[in-house]
Order: sequence, then structure tokens, then C-alpha cells
Amino acid sequence: MTDSFADRLLNWYDNHGRHNLPWHHDRNAYRVWVSEIMLQQTQVATVIPYFEAFMASFPDVQALAAAPVDDVLSHWSGLGYYARARNLHKAARQVVDEHGGEFPQDQETLETLTGIGRSTAAAIIAQAFGKRAAILDGNVKRVLARYHAVPGWPGQTPVLKQLWQHAEQHTPDERVRDYTQGIMDLGAMVCTRSKPACESCPVNNDCQAYARNETKLYPGSKPKKEKPEKTTWMLILEDNEGRILLERRPPSGIWGGLWSLPELDPAYGAEELQEACETKLGLACSDPQLIGGFRHTFSHYHLHIQPAKLPVTGSTKVADADSQRWVHRDQALTLGLPAPTRTLLTEPEQTTLL
Repeated sequence: MTDSFADRLLNWYDNHGRHNLPWHHDRNAYRVWVSEIMLQQTQVATVIPYFEAFMASFPDVQALAAAPVDDVLSHWSGLGYYARARNLHKAARQVVDEHGGEFPQDQETLETLTGIGRSTAAAIIAQAFGKRAAILDGNVKRVLARYHAVPGWPGQTPVLKQLWQHAEQHTPDERVRDYTQGIMDLGAMVCTRSKPACESCPVNNDCQAYARNETKLYPGSKPKKEKPEKTTWMLILEDNEGRILLERRPPSGIWGGLWSLPELDPAYGAEELQEACETKLGLACSDPQLIGGFRHTFSHYHLHIQPAKLPVTGSTKVADADSQRWVHRDQALTLGLPAPTRTLLTEPEQTTLL
């Protein structure tokens, strides 16, 4: 290796890096792939218990491909960005159906799998197969943007192109598995978003942002845009058997494919909920009880949720189907649920009678 950056990073990794993460054990392309998808926009500490539970239920790509998507979403519940789970399931089926259950070992073919982009494919190649491939996840972008003082937000194509060039430049031919883990660790442990520990950084002597005392400027921030505010009624409809009505969300969009509580347009007043349940859902209900509302934030908007509990006294047309299901609470909690639905089904309800 002739690249001084890589040499110093590897020396640091040997002494300070993370060598005992769950996906480092019994390392193979499947385990690396699942960990990489889970780690997208999610901290390592959060991912570890999810990864371990996921592997216990789906130990290999064949098991994942054969599982119902509801089981996969259930194991993902709480991790967020649920399209990742749906794409994981689709890609597992592609690996089984199109590649005989074996992950491709070239980047171009890996990138044809659903949900696998350039950096994830490179991580699989480097981590699972030990082949040279440059990665560029969020941590690596931050390290390289500061080291080279690359201005601008990495979501912009010219900025991203520069960062990829630097990533390719520094990736060594040897010990690429350790290097890719090391540079991710450096971003997560030292070159953090706020209050980076620059004095402990192995490449600080020629880091341009550090030399200028400008680490706060790199990487550049995404242009700010005010998030819109939306509001919805979220209904806890419980029948005389103690069962709750759940509805499956459409496959695309927010909470795609998950089971959630029915919603009503906020244009309905609280006094109109009974009538709306009868006309929209075919359910006769007694007086609603309001539960303390809360706000749930997505990447692109805020959703104000006003929950209401309505005991169901009669039904004219709602029955179990692909899009609707009556379930007891303990059964509901085994399904893939959005975080707000899970919260409303598990936490004590602070209700106000109308």
C-alpha cells in the first residue's frame, strides 16, 4: 500500500476499531448484506438486537426468501424506513430464483438486486469476499468531505462525484475488509457529526478541515426546507371480543405493507366519528373516547396523530380480508406495525370521554 491515509487508518483500526460486531461472526454475503441494509440511517447500537433477532428467524437467504413478507416486516417493526425490509425480501427472492441462492461476487450484478446501490454492493464485495471495492456510506462521506475539504451537500451530484473519487483513491488493494470497516468506524467513533474528536484522529495531520478549524462546515448541509404538517384521526376500534381492527397499508408510500390502525380525514369533527365509522367502515360504534394526541415525524413531513377509541357494537360489512383483520392485541404485536400503532396498542390509554 502506498496511500498514507489507508496505512494510518488501518493502524488505528487495529488498535481502536470494532472487531466484534455480530455480523463479523460467521461472516458471509448474506449477513453482511442484511447488516448493511439495517445500518442505513440507523445507529449500530440500535441495529444489533434487530440483526440478532432477524438472523435467529431468517438464518440464510433461502429462509428469508421463503418467509411471508408479514414476518419480515414484523421483525423490522421499530427500525423505520420500511421500504428497506420489503426490498430485502424481494432481493432475497431474486438471489434464490435468479442466482441459485448464491450472492453474485461482482458489483454490477449485485446492483441489479432490489435495494442494493453502489456503496452497499461494494460493502458486500469488500466485507464478504475480501475484494477491493470503495464504499461511501454516510460516515465515509463525512470523513472524506472533511479530510479533503469538499464543499457542498453530498446529495448533490457534483459533490458526490468528488467524494467517490476520493473513496476510490484511498481504498487499498490489501486488507480491504479491515479498511472498509475502519473508515466506517472512524466516522462513527471519531469523525462524528458534532464535536468530532479530531485530536484522536489518525489522519488529522493533513486533514484540511481540521487545519482550517472548519470541521463544522463539512460536509455541507442539505438545503433546509420547512416540513409540511399533516393531521389524521387514528382509530382504535375494539369489538366485544376484545379484538382490534387493523388495516394493511398500500405496498408503497408511508408504512408500506404494514398493518396499521384505520385512519380518518381530520376534517371530521370528534362528534362525527361515529357516523364516519358507519359510512366509511360499516361499523356501528358507541361514543368515542379521545386519547392524548402526539406528533410523529417522517423524513419529509410531520404527522399529528389524534387517536380515538370507539367500542364497536355492530358490523355491517367488515370481515377479515387481505386488507383488514380483526386481531387481539397480543396477536397484533406480532405483526409488522408502524411505531405509532405499536405505541397505541401497548401503552396505557389516557382517554377523555366526549
